[in-house]
Amino acid sequence: MNATAFAINLAATAGAALAVLLVAFAVGLRTGRHRGVDVAWGLAFTAVAWTGYALSAGHGDPGRRLLVTVLVTVWGLRLSAHIRSRARGLGEDPRYDRMLAKAPPGRRDTYALRVVHLLQAGIVWFVSLPVQAAQYLTVPLGPLVSAALLLWAVGMFFETVGDWQLARFKADPANRGKVMDQGLWAWTRHPNYFGDACVWWALFLLAAGDPVGWAFVLSPVLMTYLLAFGSGKPLLERGLGSSKPGWDAYVARTSGFLPRPPRR
Repeated sequence: MNATAFAINLAATAGAALAVLLVAFAVGLRTGRHRGVDVAWGLAFTAVAWTGYALSAGHGDPGRRLLVTVLVTVWGLRLSAHIRSRARGLGEDPRYDRMLAKAPPGRRDTYALRVVHLLQAGIVWFVSLPVQAAQYLTVPLGPLVSAALLLWAVGMFFETVGDWQLARFKADPANRGKVMDQGLWAWTRHPNYFGDACVWWALFLLAAGDPVGWAFVLSPVLMTYLLAFGSGKPLLERGLGSSKPGWDAYVARTSGFLPRPPRR
């Protein structure tokens, strides 16, 4: 790996992530809703991947560079499109309402910039470090690519199918107020979050074919932690116990993250 070129790349990709999240912040100021940051999440990862792809030309293995960039792009654009479709016509996300309620009086927007948009820009940059490293590795694709592609496919399956099943469930008026406990949601309460984690471990594997790639193992660790224990699952589930009949029974029989058959 060319250390100087990679260092320049790190600065450029940080700028790319920051630019996307600042645009999301500007949109949030105009609309009064900061939930658009979730749409920008996948777009920011995509911007980082393509910035790295452009800058790594002539430095990394062409096959690895293209593969990792395409995988991030497919994941990021699908996620952003899904979230945009789901949020159309809705008000502020309750998670951000709770978060921004802690803002000092009269400083809601600057607080949102700091704790929502800038923080997420930093997380995007850090989590995508294995992608950036993979683009600069000179070794050709090896045996780990098969495992990476399989794990990425599993992750995309859980994300895409889980989101589709939930959208169909919510579209039926007869299900209003009910707990979604069908399909993949019978095996895990968060198939989309589990799929997310699989995707990022798969992308890490594309960098792990070289010892240098292992320096970035904390990136998928952080993503998995956020999904399972941080701003993902815990924030989403907060309050559901009192708002939906049958929620406690669903929690008792269904895994919180890793898929498994439901308990009797």
